Amino acid sequence: MKPHRLDGVSLTFGLLFLLIAIWWAVSQVVTLHLPALGWTVAGGLILFGMIGLLGAISSGRREQPAPPVAEPVKVPSTPGDLPPEMHASIVQELLEDPGSRFQKEHPDADRQPEK
Repeated sequence: MKPHRLDGVSLTFGLLFLLIAIWWAVSQVVTLHLPALGWTVAGGLILFGMIGLLGAISSGRREQPAPPVAEPVKVPSTPGDLPPEMHASIVQELLEDPGSRFQKEHPDADRQPEK
């Protein structure tokens, strides 16, 4: 069992239930007359303690999953060992419409040659 930090709330309720158990043991020897409301409160506290105990036991059994290990990112190399700028310009040229590129490079090609 792993040691853990002191929990003040748990310690308080543990001592409270210990006092109730001691009170019960003493009442077996000494006759005490309690009203019905006192037994209801005592039963409620015992029930609350049992629920807390079951919650503490079940929460300690859960194992925490190991954190995922990040894989190193592989940077793909540029095809043909071209610099990235040149590769980007080639891709841009392939995406352009060849007809419009030809018109940009040869603006006077639309004219018919004169005879």
